[in-house]
Amino acid sequence: MTRFFFPFLLLSGLCFSQNNRVEAIIFGAHTGLSGLWVNTEFRLFKSLALKGEIGIENDFSVGSHYDGAGFILQPVITVEPKIYYNLKKRNDNGKSTKKNGANFVSLKTSFHPDWFVINLDPSYKRIADLAIVPTWGIRRLIGEHFTYEIAGGLGYRIVYLKDVDPFYYEGGNPRQYVPYLSLRIGYTL
Repeated sequence: MTRFFFPFLLLSGLCFSQNNRVEAIIFGAHTGLSGLWVNTEFRLFKSLALKGEIGIENDFSVGSHYDGAGFILQPVITVEPKIYYNLKKRNDNGKSTKKNGANFVSLKTSFHPDWFVINLDPSYKRIADLAIVPTWGIRRLIGEHFTYEIAGGLGYRIVYLKDVDPFYYEGGNPRQYVPYLSLRIGYTL
């Protein structure tokens, strides 16, 4: 009996330890208060994942350049290394860590290219910006495939106009502090 129990115990221990690391790869789509995104997240190390994302979003903190333009949508490309720091604790407490359901810290790096802006007065010049935001957040699983994610942080952004000197910004300082708050719900494969 012991000879059959030991391999079972070893196998279950290996399966359990799988839950102490981020998933190998996750594909998903998210929507939230400010946009729609598709993304992929893949494991680099045990608790480190890299998220790549493309989407369209409203940038609430574009500064005075778009004053009076109303609600705008613009494309965004994001690369975000994430450290999930409480996978083991959640697992030890019997809580799910599927789809990387845990707390995380990240370095969200987003680029808004000047390709197009939806609902922008034609007299405005399109702007592009690059933002780097240290972020803290949580992700949790709802059912088998749905997730929600709440994150926030404060970062730094450089805004530039393509038509003039890349670091000249007629709407004020091209280097800005950026508050970040994200509330998203998504579907993951």
